[in-house]
Amino acid sequence: MTSRTGLGDDAPLDPWRSRGGRALVLVGLVLLAFNLRPAAVSVGPVLSEIRSALGMSSTVAGVLTALPVVSFAAFGALAPRVAAKVGPHRTTLVALVAVCAGIVLRSRVDSTVGFLLLSLLALAGMATGNVVMPSLVRLHFRRHVGLVTATYSTALAVGLTTASLTTAPIATAYDDWRAGILTWGLTAAVAAVPWVLLALRETPATPEPTQTPQAGASYTLRQVAGTRLGRRMAMFFGFQSLMAYSIYGWFAEIYRDAGFSRDEAGVLLGVIAGISIPLSFLLPVLAARLENLRPMVWTVVLCYPVGYLGLAFAPAPLAYLWAVLVGIGASTFPLVLAMIALRARTPGGTAALSGFTQSAGYVIAVVGPFGMGVLHDLTGSWSVGLVVLTVLVAPLLWAALQVAPQQYVEDELA
Repeated sequence: MTSRTGLGDDAPLDPWRSRGGRALVLVGLVLLAFNLRPAAVSVGPVLSEIRSALGMSSTVAGVLTALPVVSFAAFGALAPRVAAKVGPHRTTLVALVAVCAGIVLRSRVDSTVGFLLLSLLALAGMATGNVVMPSLVRLHFRRHVGLVTATYSTALAVGLTTASLTTAPIATAYDDWRAGILTWGLTAAVAAVPWVLLALRETPATPEPTQTPQAGASYTLRQVAGTRLGRRMAMFFGFQSLMAYSIYGWFAEIYRDAGFSRDEAGVLLGVIAGISIPLSFLLPVLAARLENLRPMVWTVVLCYPVGYLGLAFAPAPLAYLWAVLVGIGASTFPLVLAMIALRARTPGGTAALSGFTQSAGYVIAVVGPFGMGVLHDLTGSWSVGLVVLTVLVAPLLWAALQVAPQQYVEDELA
């Protein structure tokens, strides 16, 4: 039986089962992960310049900062179907081409509509890569899911941090915000190279005759939506993403309004992202070894409200401390990515859980960045938005605690 996700448990991707082949896949995953955030987070450090050049209001800028989550909700749901038809490697290649084209072309336009549409193209590629990546890990590295997830999560955090830290300095060096965002289109082009090789030799994903019925099972997003684990994972992912895209969409603006320069605001945003680099490696490795992740969830998630309230009411004196705490809270992202892979037994189950978790989760997340812009327009202050984010930590914590004990989506689908 062919998995509807295109990722059967023993799909015969024979050219890549050698040590060299798997090394190429791993390099491809690392480069892919590095490029799955810059298209979104590079906007924040130069958002004031973009708004000035294109004539954007705070509300329209809120639409721009909400586009990542809208794209991930819409295109994430389609990714498993595309992978089923054309294969996961070709799907990943197309995703990276979309990221590259969208970023490069949007750096050349002079209209708000054009910038938004081309951003949507880049973000559609990011959404597709996000959903396919956990399944690729399960497909190629079933015995090392925790370690490989930690590796690509770290690469993702490095990409996010690098874009957050360097976009503003690049823009300053060239005296042009366009140069700051163009850079990340070029890195996406480099990332596509190994996927060209992988895509050229991709074979149909057909399970071998020795598979058990469950291993070769086919799951749809609708089936996963009917499970408690699927719904709670989507809620966990959704509120985590609401936090993350509010942070990376607006915190540079918040810092600048608090009196920091563009470069200083970029550094503070980089601190938030940079804290997640070691945690992106550590948390997935620990998650793969522990049966119950509740102590980890409590420790990480409760850093959010302290950082938010500190930034809201005492931004300048302890700005770096608040940034560190928010960064620790934001490391729930590599944790939820690891849990997507760890809460399924098969590549098919992982792909379906990943597709539903991310597409449904981003429907929740879209409220965050858009709502922050609207609240700022209505109140003239960022404090109200930060207090709202603090309140929303409660459902994030509840959902994370529900999925923390060891469990598998296939058990509810059997």
